[in-house]
Amino acid sequence: MNRIAFAILAAISLTPLSAHAALKPGAKAPDFTTQAVIAGKPFIFSLAQALKKGPVVLYFYPKAFTSGCTVQAHQFSEASGEFAKAGATIIGISTDDIATLGKFSVEECSNKFAVAVATPAIIKAYDASLPVVKMSNRTTYVISKAGQIVYTYSDMSANGHVAKSLEAVRALKGGK
Repeated sequence: MNRIAFAILAAISLTPLSAHAALKPGAKAPDFTTQAVIAGKPFIFSLAQALKKGPVVLYFYPKAFTSGCTVQAHQFSEASGEFAKAGATIIGISTDDIATLGKFSVEECSNKFAVAVATPAIIKAYDASLPVVKMSNRTTYVISKAGQIVYTYSDMSANGHVAKSLEAVRALKGGK
């Protein structure tokens, strides 16, 4: 087992399965701009710009091409049409480099949504860090068009993130 894989496994084993993110519903979502890619094409992602179109589902994941992150990407890809019907933009974010994210966007996200580079400042602002390694945990935020966090879900298991965030987005659209 290589050192990176060992560090990831060690960090995950030290992290409770249901970690609680610091940013709670009602908090203002920290604005950021970062490198991103969709369908293998790089661009600059701006949260402020994305929010002008509607709510944003911002999901942090530890590492592209690992089993849980691949499962989560597939689940978001399969549900991307439902998120679009509800007016939401999906953006996955990790500490991977832009070249890796380019491949991940095509192979695992099926060109359906963008993935972006999570800088240390973004991870810190969203309290989404794994202990020991410099990676993000698995936390999903639903951010309203007004820039407020309306839903937060932190769990190292990939299961539940898509269904729960889609429910939160639909509640926004329905005015519930």
